[in-house]
Amino acid sequence: MKIIKDTDIQKLEIKDSEIFQWIKEAFILKNTCDLPVKISQKFNNKTNFYNTMSVIIPDIDTAGVKLVTRYVDRKPSIQGNILLYSYLNGELLSLMDATWITTNRTGAVTALAVDLLAKENFESIAIMGLGETAKAFLDMFLLKNENKFKKFKLMKYKNQTDNIVKYLNNKDIYDIDICSSEEEFICNSDVIISAITVAKKQIGKDSWFKEGVLVVPIHTQGFQNCDLFFDKIFADDKSHVREFKYFDKFKSFNEIEKVLRLEIKGREDNQERILSYNIGIALHDLYFAKMIYNKVVSNI
Repeated sequence: MKIIKDTDIQKLEIKDSEIFQWIKEAFILKNTCDLPVKISQKFNNKTNFYNTMSVIIPDIDTAGVKLVTRYVDRKPSIQGNILLYSYLNGELLSLMDATWITTNRTGAVTALAVDLLAKENFESIAIMGLGETAKAFLDMFLLKNENKFKKFKLMKYKNQTDNIVKYLNNKDIYDIDICSSEEEFICNSDVIISAITVAKKQIGKDSWFKEGVLVVPIHTQGFQNCDLFFDKIFADDKSHVREFKYFDKFKSFNEIEKVLRLEIKGREDNQERILSYNIGIALHDLYFAKMIYNKVVSNI
């Protein structure tokens, strides 16, 4: 059994293009994996949690579980570990730090949602929650969009805004608006990414969301009002959203993996309001863990 620390993963210098490819490959295996609903135990007024996430992926001889925790006053607030097993013989292959995996697979899924569901030639992208997950999303997003003109809107929060502005400036992106209110942030935005970990209320009024908008709430909170009037709702796994308060009132629901497979259409016109819930599933975590394990072992 090999212990793989976050520093070991960082040393591999995995390219953004490879991360983006991994997330697409993992989605394609969804039909052949065994993916139960995550167990979430929340406490301290539901701001902190322990999530237990397991999966079996026979096609890549992988089984395992990730335990991820959130303590809002901890830096980083979300941390976790993965137990990686061989599906064929049950051997424990690795105890692996999940920090890098959680951040980068989340950023990659979010970028994939934008790639598949944003309207054609969108011009503005708004981001709130400007920590490591937002940066990972930008890494993936700019793979395909770095040379295209885009207006960025950032929701002001502590010193995080300065860090993301510096990151974008280093990419020669200077058309950046810093927003101090939710209304300014949401109105006239074509794509809205929320990477905040806690939302105690609805973030925007219905009338603020323009036609053609795509909303991606990474931690699923703050946009439940959109469930009632958006034209289409997507998620990375149906079983994880079936218990949502308004699930039975969705106008349309499907899994984003089916859009990737070209089994269904995602966006059908530039007027549709679409929301894509980035739940975070063990399939992605354990796929990434197996790819990283293979790299580490091959370097020994």
